[in-house]
Amino acid sequence: MDNRPIGVFDSGLGGLTAVRALRQLLPHENLIYFGDTARVPYGGRSRETLLRYARQDIRFLRTHDLKAVLIACGTVSTTSLTTLQSENDLPVVGVVQPTCRRAVSATRNGKVGLIATLASVRSGAYEAQIAELDRGVQVISRPCPLFVPLVENGRIHPGDVVIETVAREYLAPLQDAGVDTLILGCTHYPLLERVIGSIMGPEVTLVSAGEESARELQHLLNTRDLQTGNTLPGRAEYCVSDRVEDFERIASLFLQEDLHHEARRIDIEQY
Repeated sequence: MDNRPIGVFDSGLGGLTAVRALRQLLPHENLIYFGDTARVPYGGRSRETLLRYARQDIRFLRTHDLKAVLIACGTVSTTSLTTLQSENDLPVVGVVQPTCRRAVSATRNGKVGLIATLASVRSGAYEAQIAELDRGVQVISRPCPLFVPLVENGRIHPGDVVIETVAREYLAPLQDAGVDTLILGCTHYPLLERVIGSIMGPEVTLVSAGEESARELQHLLNTRDLQTGNTLPGRAEYCVSDRVEDFERIASLFLQEDLHHEARRIDIEQY
């Protein structure tokens, strides 16, 4: 048994999809979440910049004596995971491998769509992982650079003409290709699940990177005997690198709980 907390980080709000899943799957675990809201989005950054940001994010989280880290960021997972795993002496889980496993098992016609940040699509990480699992599966990728800033500004609801217009343009090539499974390859994107689902239709299975990575971490804790011995509900601490008010407002809507005065701002450049 191990009562140390789990660290989770993302460029902003998107990693809350993983936090929500973790709190459902592992209700007694303590969580430390860091959202790098001052530098969001990560998707258009160079590999060198992304690695520098991710190292700072992990250094901050490790001041809390963690037992594991979940990189709830598709961009960092696709560009920096192997390096970060080699540099840290504790389990570091990304979103790519578990998400690809779920997509391969879900597809019926062998056509899987991927929507992600530009950096994730350029990396080819999802395509490479799916090819390892099943070379017969075709991956059709589409970068969606406007999704993250729209989510960060609360434009997530069906009926919002801005997000629906952008989503229809991004998703049209995937519809034309006939995908029956769609990977939401950025942890921000499940916030748009209702919008995306209504456009793609009920016959298309949506696979959430946040949920699948949370399940992967649950499995890791079980196999390594790192589960908490706590019997009370776990605590979640939220930290950001920019205004806490903006984070708390949107995060409260998504988590369906009031985070008023619960988040704190930290200077990530110190790490």
